[in-house]
Amino acid sequence: MIGFARRLWGCLLLIGLAYPFQEGVSQSTPPTLSWKVSAQLRSEQTYDLRFSMDLPADWKLYAPDQTLADIPTTSIRFSDSSIRLLGKYQVSPAPETQLSAIFSQPVQLSGGKVTWTITLQLTGEVPAQLSGELLYTYGRGDEFYPSTSFPFTVELVGGRSVASVKWNAIDIEKPVRDCGDETTTDRSPWTIFWLGILGGLIAFLTPCVFPMVPVTVTFFTNRSTNRRQGIFNAFFYGLFILLIYVSISIPFHVAGTTVDENIFNNLSTSIWLNLLFFGIFVAFALSFFGLYEIGLPGGLANKMDARSGLGNLGGIFFMALTLAIVSFSCTGPILGTLLVGVADQGAWPLTYGAAGFGLALGLPFALFALFPGWLQRLPRSGSWMTDVKVVLGFVELALAVKFFSNADLVAQWGLMKRELFLGIWILLGAGIVLYLLGWIRFGQPPVRNWSLARLSFIALFSGGTIYLASGLGCSPRSGLDWISGFPPPRSYSYCSAEKMTADRLEPIVNNLDSARSLARARNKPILIDFTGWACVNCRRMEEKVWIDPAVSQLMREEFVVVSLYVDERRKLPLAQQRVEKLPDGHEKKIVTVGDQWAAFQIANFGATAQPQYAIIDADGRVLTRTKFYTPDVVAFRVWLECGVEAFTDK
Repeated sequence: MIGFARRLWGCLLLIGLAYPFQEGVSQSTPPTLSWKVSAQLRSEQTYDLRFSMDLPADWKLYAPDQTLADIPTTSIRFSDSSIRLLGKYQVSPAPETQLSAIFSQPVQLSGGKVTWTITLQLTGEVPAQLSGELLYTYGRGDEFYPSTSFPFTVELVGGRSVASVKWNAIDIEKPVRDCGDETTTDRSPWTIFWLGILGGLIAFLTPCVFPMVPVTVTFFTNRSTNRRQGIFNAFFYGLFILLIYVSISIPFHVAGTTVDENIFNNLSTSIWLNLLFFGIFVAFALSFFGLYEIGLPGGLANKMDARSGLGNLGGIFFMALTLAIVSFSCTGPILGTLLVGVADQGAWPLTYGAAGFGLALGLPFALFALFPGWLQRLPRSGSWMTDVKVVLGFVELALAVKFFSNADLVAQWGLMKRELFLGIWILLGAGIVLYLLGWIRFGQPPVRNWSLARLSFIALFSGGTIYLASGLGCSPRSGLDWISGFPPPRSYSYCSAEKMTADRLEPIVNNLDSARSLARARNKPILIDFTGWACVNCRRMEEKVWIDPAVSQLMREEFVVVSLYVDERRKLPLAQQRVEKLPDGHEKKIVTVGDQWAAFQIANFGATAQPQYAIIDADGRVLTRTKFYTPDVVAFRVWLECGVEAFTDK
């Protein structure tokens, strides 16, 4: 514990020291340093790893095997803990010792052409390639840049070569039968757009947004000298709100052109990102309950508000930006829920959702600015808005549980089994009902208005809670078809696996070689199921389509079914870890089992969406076009039958 504290203090000290010195030379641009790396076999399973560089004039490398504020100047990270570094670095030429004005201690520095050599030892089978990350420190005068990263991949002589994820036999352009899907889209753009509109309308009714309507109308009434100018102001105000929310998706479009195609799936199934969203949504929920207020820095909102008095278009833009900032605590969770729900489908679905949200939020403001008289018809702000906010708080907690469940499923911790998940949702549903009945209050006055809307929501959430309760139990057919895919699968349960999967197909998991061997022995085609532990639509297919008697019989009797989990975080043996170049030119680092199947899916079937189903024979010949999320039982069964016929015809 003491060692950890010292290292943490050292990191803070390094940052604190580096910041002022870099500020002092803010006009200086650090050079782009380029390392060359190679490996030389020393003895069995032992290699000399050599890094070399020719530094620009006046720039120096801090030599390895020294520390600054208890932090090593150099370290190497590998994905596999079985790799050990032996001895110290050999530095050529020998570094010079100088007194550092920054640290007031002697430091060793190298300039010009520098070579570092370190010996490493591997355990088990040696891979053909070894990937890692070199962290080093360099600087010039009072400038220094600690923990600069250099990712590298180096060839190891005598290492085991692994077959490429691209199978030459697989040609999706020439299936035996022309049946299947042409598109990978899980949801149509219009569906996502309308979901965005629904989210925007809900956000409009929250206490952070709704009271802004009279302020907006007053602002535009004072600025508009005639009807034409009023129309101009209202139109651009609504347009700027729309563009501000659409701009949220721009970084994802940029990222999608610079990294591998599987980035969005990796984001949606990341254990730590799901845990982060779990924490964020819990924090937002507690804010909705009135425990505290969440908002962006007040100074930022004040600056934007001050600039709303600029020239016409500039003032309108900053007025729209002010609305987006001050309403963040209410709109953030709703928009975040929407965007996270489609994050695995790519950048454009994010744009469709954000556009729908921005349109639904901006259009009412534009219309009320255009027709100020409509204000008289609006319901007055009151306790009903607080009720909306508290109910959203319960919903946010339910979504937080879903994010924690995603992380638990991917990591296979076994902490959030199906029954616990449903039990928490049932308690949250009951909490909403008790709040609307007035039996639970968060500092609000007693309920006095028993309107039709309140009674309708009480009935709605009561029915939903009873419906969730019907899904408890150890029956493999325990209801919940309407929300299938959201709770953990029936196989992830406290009940015995025999009870929960008694009438369900159990595919081969993450072992394509076994599936091929079995397919040859039984003379059957292979049905590949590209899936994921945190894939909602995959669970829906398994719980609504696979369980159909006709579909189940076809899959059991006519196919060898193998499920390949693209978010499986279990690491591959070191000898199978490598970097693969995909058909689009991207290089993908394959470290985990999920990395391998994601690369296999992209390289052979040109998609990153899950679920995706492919029918091939044991030699890799494609029998049909692939099939994506298909909740229509008949359509999926017809496709399976087409695959059986194609196998007979080939």
